[in-house]
Amino acid sequence: MRTTLAIDNDVLEKARALAARRKIPFKTVINEALRAGLREVEKPALQQDYTTMPQPMGLKQGRNLDNIQELLAQVEGEDAR
Repeated sequence: MRTTLAIDNDVLEKARALAARRKIPFKTVINEALRAGLREVEKPALQQDYTTMPQPMGLKQGRNLDNIQELLAQVEGEDAR
């Protein structure tokens, strides 16, 4: 099948040089490169575990975690609701 592609100059030069070195047609180099690239693109991306390091944040002086509603009122203000 024929199609028209815009190939960057650096890629074109590398493909032509490879074709000359291997003494194979330019078309073969392009098709092999596309196949190899498509195989790579089809592979699932490697995922790394996401971890965080806990940091002590402390509590401001005068705040108490025993009564959450009171703490929210102090932090957000009485009119926040």
